[in-house]
Parts: sequence; structure tokens; C-alpha cells
Amino acid sequence: MWIDSHCHLDAPEFDADRDAVVQRAVAAGVRMLVIPAVGAFDWDSAREQAHRHGFAYALGIHPLYVMQACEQDLTLLAAQLERHRDDPRLVAVGEIGLDFFVPGLDAEKQQFFYMEQLKLARRFALPVILHVRRSADQLLAGLGRIPVAGGIAHAFNGSAQQAQRFIDLGFKLGFGGTLTFERSLQIRRLATELPEIAVVLETDAPDIPPYWLYKTAEQRAAGESTGRNEPAELPRIAESLSMLRGWTPAHTAAVTGANVLAALPRLRGLLDG
Repeated sequence: MWIDSHCHLDAPEFDADRDAVVQRAVAAGVRMLVIPAVGAFDWDSAREQAHRHGFAYALGIHPLYVMQACEQDLTLLAAQLERHRDDPRLVAVGEIGLDFFVPGLDAEKQQFFYMEQLKLARRFALPVILHVRRSADQLLAGLGRIPVAGGIAHAFNGSAQQAQRFIDLGFKLGFGGTLTFERSLQIRRLATELPEIAVVLETDAPDIPPYWLYKTAEQRAAGESTGRNEPAELPRIAESLSMLRGWTPAHTAAVTGANVLAALPRLRGLLDG
């Protein structure tokens, strides 16, 4: 059994063939997807796709979408979390966090939305799914001020020391398509050396393609496009983790699946049911 801990199944890239995407994932052995929303505009669609296909979802405001959000969206998010607090498929507040990689973003506004959403996670006793891009220390500082019930640091790419600090706070660390590139030395080192109880797998589909879907700048300039990532790629992505750790595929699936359930406890009820 594979669990894709981060998949934007409601993204428009899947509008033309979403049912087929799900069928391929199930055929590949992916039993569960977690669908994190990124803003008020897709809270309903994330929830609807989770219910339609038997998956799970999270509600939040992504740092890249904070720029087009307003404080009223936080009030609306609180209302959504209250309205659906008994929905077993609502497993986290997310995707939330900070992004200091993309130029031109308002750091102060990002920080405000991040902290307010941590408060909502505490209020509703939910874990969080964190967007971590050149922002690990700032995210950790926020968690120090407003502790939450753990969660997942998605697409983690920080240092070993930062990784351990997240682990000490009850977080698991997400690894996906980047892990498949031999040049991703730091990420592959982390995936190899972290405690096995800390690692979860994800696709971030349709984004973060593995190496076999990726096209170089030269190839793109020549008219080739990078292939769309999808949850059916998860078992093949997992082969990189198995190779690095010396695990069998069955052990990789068991360990990473158990880690997702530990990070997002409501998932257990969905799978047991």
C-alpha cells in the first residue's frame, strides 16, 4: 500500500482526465492521496475530489497565494474548518507556510497568514502541512511560538539540523520527485540518513516531476515540455528511496505509510474503514 502524502488532484492540469489519473494511481498500488488546498478558491474542489474518490484533504492558504488573499479569507477558513470539523476526510490545515525563494513576495504578509493559520490548527486540533522553501528557520520559529499537533514538512530541502528540529516537534519530512535526481545530493543524503520514522513520500503532482518526466532548459527551448507528474509515479519515485536506504519496496511502503498515518492520524480511520 502506497500513500501519496501531497497531491494536488484538484489542479486544472487534471481536469481533462482526472478519473483516469486516479485509476492509474490505484492500479499502481496507491491507496490514499492527501489533497491540500492552496486558497479559498479551491477549498470546495479539494474537499469534493477527496469525497468523490475516497481520499483525504487539507484546507489552508498557500504562501504563494497569500498575495491575493485578504484577512477575511482567514475568517472564511475558520468557518470552513468549523463546518467540516467532523468530516473524517479533513486531515490537516494546509498547505501553509513561507516561501522566500520566489522574488517579490511580501514576507510580512506571509508571516501573518502563517501564524494565523497555526492558531487555527491549534484551535481545531489539526496537524499542518507545511510549504518549506528557504524558510525552515522561520517556520520553526513560528512553531516555537504556536505549537501544533505535528504534521508534514512538504518537499523538505533544509539541513540535517533543521530536519531534526522538525522531527523533535513531531513532524515528518516529505520526499518526492527531486529524490530521483542523482545531482540532488543534499536531499538524497537526508533521505538516506534521517531516522526511518521521519520519512514520508509524496508526488506534489502535477508538479515536481521525477527525472524521467523532466526536460532540461535546452529541451524545453527545442519545443519539448516537461511531463505532468501524477500519483501513479509514486511507487517508481519510491524506488529511489529503497535504493538509497537498502530497503525492499514492501518495507518502503510499510514504513512511509505508517509515518503518514502518524503525521495525519485521521487517515487511519479512512484506511481502516
